[in-house]
Amino acid sequence: MNTAREQALWDFAVSLYGRPGVAEACLALQDEDGVDVPLLLYAAWLGDRGIALSASDIAEIIGAIGGWQREIVSSLRVIRKRLKEGPSPAPNETTDALRNAIKSAELSAERIELALLESQGRHLAATGGGTAAANMIAIVAHHGDGVIGERASARVWRIAAAVGP
Repeated sequence: MNTAREQALWDFAVSLYGRPGVAEACLALQDEDGVDVPLLLYAAWLGDRGIALSASDIAEIIGAIGGWQREIVSSLRVIRKRLKEGPSPAPNETTDALRNAIKSAELSAERIELALLESQGRHLAATGGGTAAANMIAIVAHHGDGVIGERASARVWRIAAAVGP
């Protein structure tokens, strides 16, 4: 039987993302702070396993997934969001079907990213000092050139509270 600490990243991410307030906090960090949601959920998963992320770990991880995230995941997200408002003929029933197909492709691309992240983290050892909050703060700070704002910090803590003890 798997314990929470042995839970696969995808299952952890889906479970955490579905908890009250988490999706909203993740999307706000994505939209306002440029944080990659799968990377944020990965950081929480590692912290839940007692693994602390160093600055060099973060740089290595982003180097490993950055191309996929930028070229595929982000591109799909941009197209999906654009179809909400136009260009003509969007939005309409026909383009809504296309938007939903792109949303499904975006989710599949994020699942691939999470698999890459899980594979990337296999060499990281539990130090006992890692927490979901500390790892997510490190990720947000990395995206903000070492700075994390008050609203971003509050969002991280909202997500961390949902991870649990």
